[in-house]
Amino acid sequence: MVTVDPPNQPPLLQMRGIVKQFPGARALDGVDLDVLPGEVHCLLGQNGAGKSTLIKVLAGAHQPTEGEVLVDGQAVTIPHPVAALKLGIATMYQELDVVGGLTVAENVYLGHELASGGVSRRREARRRTTEILARLGHPEIHAGQEVGTLSAAQQQIVSMARALSHDARVIVMDEPSAVLDSDEVGNLFRVVAELTAQGVAIVYISHRMEEIRAIGDRITVLKDGRTVARDLPASTTPTRDLIRLMTGRSVEYAFGESAGVPADAPVVLDVQGLALRGAFADVSFQVRAGEIVGLAGLVGSGRSEILETVYGARRASAGTVAVGGQRLRPGTVSAAVRAGIGLAPEERKAQGLLLDEPVYRNITLSTFGRFARGGLLDERAERTAAQEQAEALDLRPTGVDRAIRTLSGGNQQKAMLARWLVHGCRVLLLDEPTRGVDVGARAEIYALVRRLAESGAAVVVVSSEIPEVLGLADRVLVVSEGRVVHEGPATAIDEHGVLDLVMEGSAA
Repeated sequence: MVTVDPPNQPPLLQMRGIVKQFPGARALDGVDLDVLPGEVHCLLGQNGAGKSTLIKVLAGAHQPTEGEVLVDGQAVTIPHPVAALKLGIATMYQELDVVGGLTVAENVYLGHELASGGVSRRREARRRTTEILARLGHPEIHAGQEVGTLSAAQQQIVSMARALSHDARVIVMDEPSAVLDSDEVGNLFRVVAELTAQGVAIVYISHRMEEIRAIGDRITVLKDGRTVARDLPASTTPTRDLIRLMTGRSVEYAFGESAGVPADAPVVLDVQGLALRGAFADVSFQVRAGEIVGLAGLVGSGRSEILETVYGARRASAGTVAVGGQRLRPGTVSAAVRAGIGLAPEERKAQGLLLDEPVYRNITLSTFGRFARGGLLDERAERTAAQEQAEALDLRPTGVDRAIRTLSGGNQQKAMLARWLVHGCRVLLLDEPTRGVDVGARAEIYALVRRLAESGAAVVVVSSEIPEVLGLADRVLVVSEGRVVHEGPATAIDEHGVLDLVMEGSAA
């Protein structure tokens, strides 16, 4: 294990020899972690390295099989999440955990409602929530608003506000910037700086190396459920060394070379004058066989809504979508799937996966007719087809009978892509395909997307990471305020050019 000289300051939080054994799997195998007051301690590792399990132990959601947790040098037990909060440990999970049907304030104070003499102090909860949201730079989110009406990025802000409402001493942030745009990330960093200045310790999990450099103090690296490096300086440890520690090999952030799109390649997807009232208007583009088209823009610009409307999950207020020259019935997902359109949505757990179903069922979900025998599903054929794709994509852990919720985020995303490989889709729509995915799995997903394009599929990619859009796509559309403000080859524009266009479009 790689270590550096320990700091002189005593740790606020210590985790010693943490082991977590699940039936048939040892998720954690003796993990050590020291976190100082007032520091941002970055926890790195591939999907499946044990990061999520470790923070669930810290949050009281899992009980360790072995090992101990110490706060201020004193051993503590954390039998449930409420106990963690009483110890001053708050956790923001990667997947959104707001409760639809409740207001923003009710979500922020969920589990520690303000009350006097058994009477709820709703007005006080709303006032405090408003103050926290203003501190986070989002006064436009109203405390009395129903949380289900908010965007994914706004719901993440509500989750962040909940953590701040606990007056915590340790805050765990699991991929907090995944659905935030650049301005919102700046607000996040400002709040983190305020918290650490007050002595709050932050455990920060991110796959974005630039964030680690910008915000981190020290780094601990996990691999295969073990601590392989501790207390590395975040600002000076080379990225190649961190990647080698996480993966056991050198991995370049390679998008692969495009094979190029022949000028006479047939148009597979044809979108003309598409509009969705209140979201975007007059969007037109074509995608040829073998071409990857990227949609770049800020969160809330209308990118995701465009994909969902093309897929039929939203009913267009104007315009047409055609596949192979055949116009699709608007607002009909079944028609889109029959035409060969596949969608890997941004919120894969909420929108794309049946979490309690086995891996093989999630992979074959859109292709049931292929496995029907006399009106019944041939589960053996399902498993065989799913297993072939799982092996081809190096899905880990192996075995397609386990529930898909037990897989890491990166492997769940691979399963989503495997679904459309089995289906043999002609058009693949990818919304944030590498959100919450580690550097090793990213390279594999990039290679897979290239492979799909080379097989003749038309691919449309949405990503908040502009370098990812430019690196993957053959052609880029820049979307701002619901309108396409630029279209051209990916090689003809850089990140600064995209941001300039976005800002100009927002100011118009």
